[in-house]
Amino acid sequence: MNNKGKGLLAVLGAAAGAFALWKYKKMTPEEKQRLKNKATDTGRRIREKAGEVENTISEKYNQLKNTAQRETNQLKNKAEDIAS
Repeated sequence: MNNKGKGLLAVLGAAAGAFALWKYKKMTPEEKQRLKNKATDTGRRIREKAGEVENTISEKYNQLKNTAQRETNQLKNKAEDIAS
């Protein structure tokens, strides 16, 4: 992307941020609290999903590691049988 495109994106981003701030300042306290609650809930759900993904990856890693170790041991045993 050329510099004009990057500059335009930067201006649009700043404008969007200014609009969001203006909109937030115009919200009622109840609307602000609903927005905060939604952000908190979304953050909590993201952390839960990240934990689930981490657990799944750890389980798969351990399964692969154990399978590789078993196969390595089987190959060593076959090599020893052939050598003897």
